[in-house]
Amino acid sequence: MDSGRHVFSVDLLERHAAKGRGVITCMAAGNDVIVLGTSKGWIIRHDFGVGDSSDLDLSAGKTGEQPIHRVFVDPGGSHCIATVLSSGGAETYYTHAKWSKPRVLSKLKGLVVNSVAWNRQQITEASTREVILGTDNGQLYEIAVDEKDKKEKYMKLLFELAELPEAFMGLQMETASIDNATRYYVMAITPTRLYSFTGIGSLDIVFASYADRAVRFMELPGEIPNSELHFFIKQRRAEHFAWLSGAGIYQGDLNFGAQHSSADGDENFVENKALLNYSKLGEGSEAVKPRSLAVSEFHFLLLIGEKVKVVNRINEQIIEELQFDHASDSISRGIIGLCSDATAGLFYAYDQNSIFQVSVHDEGRDMWRVYLDMNEYATALAHCRDPFQRDQVYLVQAEAAFSVKDFFRSASFFAKINYILSFEEITLKFISVGEQDALRTFLLRKLDNLTKDDKCQITMISTWSTELYLDKINRLLLEDDTTSQNHNPEYQSVIVEFRAFLSDCKDVLDDATTMRLLESYGRVDELVYFASLKKHYEIVVHHYIQQGEAKKALEVLQKPGVPIDLQYKFAPDLIMLDAYETVESWMATNNLNPRKLIPAMMRYSSEPHAKNETHEVIKYLEFCVHRLLNEDPGVHNLLLSLYAKQEDDSALLRFLQCKFGKAQSNGPEFFYDPKYALRLCLKEKRMRACVHIYSMMSMHEEAVALALKVDTELAMAEADKVEDDEDLRKKLWLMVAKHVIEQEKGAKRENIRKAIAFLKETDGLLKIEDILPFFPDFALIDDFKEAICSSLEDYNNQIELLKQEMNDATHGADNIRNDISALAQRYAVIDSDEECGVCKRKILTVGGTRRVARGYTSVGPMAPFYVFPCGHAFHAECLIAHVTGCSNRAQAEYVLDLQKQLSLLGGEATKHSNGNLIEESIGSVPNADKIRSQLDDAIASECPFCGDLMIREISLPFIFPEEEQLVASWEIPHNPGTQRSLSLSL
Repeated sequence: MDSGRHVFSVDLLERHAAKGRGVITCMAAGNDVIVLGTSKGWIIRHDFGVGDSSDLDLSAGKTGEQPIHRVFVDPGGSHCIATVLSSGGAETYYTHAKWSKPRVLSKLKGLVVNSVAWNRQQITEASTREVILGTDNGQLYEIAVDEKDKKEKYMKLLFELAELPEAFMGLQMETASIDNATRYYVMAITPTRLYSFTGIGSLDIVFASYADRAVRFMELPGEIPNSELHFFIKQRRAEHFAWLSGAGIYQGDLNFGAQHSSADGDENFVENKALLNYSKLGEGSEAVKPRSLAVSEFHFLLLIGEKVKVVNRINEQIIEELQFDHASDSISRGIIGLCSDATAGLFYAYDQNSIFQVSVHDEGRDMWRVYLDMNEYATALAHCRDPFQRDQVYLVQAEAAFSVKDFFRSASFFAKINYILSFEEITLKFISVGEQDALRTFLLRKLDNLTKDDKCQITMISTWSTELYLDKINRLLLEDDTTSQNHNPEYQSVIVEFRAFLSDCKDVLDDATTMRLLESYGRVDELVYFASLKKHYEIVVHHYIQQGEAKKALEVLQKPGVPIDLQYKFAPDLIMLDAYETVESWMATNNLNPRKLIPAMMRYSSEPHAKNETHEVIKYLEFCVHRLLNEDPGVHNLLLSLYAKQEDDSALLRFLQCKFGKAQSNGPEFFYDPKYALRLCLKEKRMRACVHIYSMMSMHEEAVALALKVDTELAMAEADKVEDDEDLRKKLWLMVAKHVIEQEKGAKRENIRKAIAFLKETDGLLKIEDILPFFPDFALIDDFKEAICSSLEDYNNQIELLKQEMNDATHGADNIRNDISALAQRYAVIDSDEECGVCKRKILTVGGTRRVARGYTSVGPMAPFYVFPCGHAFHAECLIAHVTGCSNRAQAEYVLDLQKQLSLLGGEATKHSNGNLIEESIGSVPNADKIRSQLDDAIASECPFCGDLMIREISLPFIFPEEEQLVASWEIPHNPGTQRSLSLSL
């Protein structure tokens, strides 16, 4: 084996480890600390963690040889127990790493301690907690020591071999917490037996329980120089053990969580027991017994002669032999023993002078092959380090299954291989033996093992699997004729599996290729199923229509993701296939546009239907019009045309009378085309409907004329509809009257009287003289006597009414003339201290305090003024200024223009007077009066304080737009830089 691949290697750690204190007799290690016992009674402690060493003399003050019999170190390297043999008997000492002097355990005086079991789970640096000691006379003691007490806390005898007193050569202890209690597992060996103790509680309780029950042990005959018991510790928990016995190495796995009750009440915590026979260790037939043993995770280190043989404990094969380099100048009797440091994961060997370190280099790297050779495939996979190793395990499993013709299981393992065997090689193996089903299984498992990045491989393998499924289905159909009737369970199973495959692989299969495959094999149902998965709804719907399954097709169309255009595309076929289900589906679909369904509805309507059959298109159109409030003219026109073709025109008339836009404020009363409706109704001879349409189009004359052909009562109703045009209404009634009279021509006299009685139905609109021209010439005057007399009475009543109205008008005119005469004599009383409402000066100003305005006639020395019925009085000039200031620009300019004209006329009159022209020009005075009257109307039509002018002033702003510039000039500019703060002292 290549040295680079060696799992174990030996290095000299310390050449003169005894430091001249005699030769090494025993050794123990823990936590990178090695403690040696020498032949002169010295304990030498090497702490490789800190690079320090110390020694203690356990034979101080004594004579003779004091060799150290056994030395024990806890897993933490702090506590040490040693037994010294002397002529006076054996003594056992305890020492701590911090102590400079050992302490003798006086209660053990004379007893030879061969083994110690430490409580690895609970031991600390300061306290050993409970420790079990095994003596040479077959006794077990419990002891505990605290570092601060400098002596043992207690010592108890736990157990003593009575049946076969033998020395306890090895001890191991493990604890586990169960339901807030501690369970102890103790394993002890003698040269021929292995004892097991377990129980819950303290150690003395556990061992006391064996007074009433038998001790469980395993006995192996044979002799060995030194029987040893070792636990392999991983993460502070024992995983397996090994007992170096006379018959061989007895080993097994430890499961301290197991609760397998045995017949005698003990709990067996040992599993997978095995015995390694010593005959496998020698080259010949003679068995060679090791002198010492060490246990690693997967190997035994056996000291045989001058070599350490490394044996794989799983396959019991020797993998390596370790050689030691002894000192040439020393007298050595070879390697004395082996020991292990479970905490540091190291192994040591020692002779009389030197210490050798045995290092482990990834001992589990080849364990996968070991388990593979033993056909333990699951364990082999658990120990694989890389994909190539796993591939080899899968390959062995696949080939083994293939060789026994278990092709499906073989395919599953072949599918897991990614590197050491190509995809093509594997598929050819199955093709060569004609195992199409196993090949399909391989492809399906291969799909499961591929990653999403292998898109091309996934698509190709999925397509190939599809073809293999189709081939399998065809083979089943050919093998059994009953398969076509779906009676074969295998056929049903394959179909279900194939559909599940299509569902799983729908996203990786190529749509076109897969559908071509399904079509070429004639698998229409699976084609439809796959199209549904891929949302190719057009194919699915077309298939169902071909099969006559309209309901299934409609269910597909109603799915949320189906394009609405497919509804319109398949509507003609669906409504012809199942009109009821189709219309129900349409009414259940919210976003349909009925206009796009018109071709389908017209196709359905063109087919003959039974009289009692529900017309599904009419039902749907009524739903659109009345429930959905559809306003499309095409929909309304189609519904109207279907109504017109029905024998009963009641539905047509109700439709025409509906006001479809009543829900809208300004909506139209109908959405159909009235001209089209009229043509259609005329064609179908629906005269009552035509009358309604004429009336709706305000063609009342045509409506009445057509109604007279149908029913006189209908004509009279149409004539009464005209209310706002009296002449037209009278004309329509004359048409009705003429028709009625013509209907009575040539009849008896009582029929003529009936015709004349028609006048009463017009509510006085027609008189006898209006209808006389329509009567025949041979009619007797007696037949009209009553009607003529009634008419004359009406005229007489009208004359009397006119006379009364004339008298009322004459009386009213007289009253108006009296009011005018009285109005001319009205006056107002002005107090002498009455003030002007604008300037606040007295109205009756005497003297020249105010200038008389031009154009106004002065009243003595007073200025002209206005007095209003409300009592307010204003100077003429003040009133003009106030009104113009409060009026808009156009009104103000109008008033000022009138004032200017009046002033000019006043100036001309003054000029004529100064020029001695006494006579005024013709028309000048009337013109001035006219202008003055217009000015009075403009400024004095109402009191400015009590009329509309004052009300309008309320809404005027305080500042007008033209005054904004003036207001802005008063603003104080804000300049922070020039502000000064004045501090005022109070």
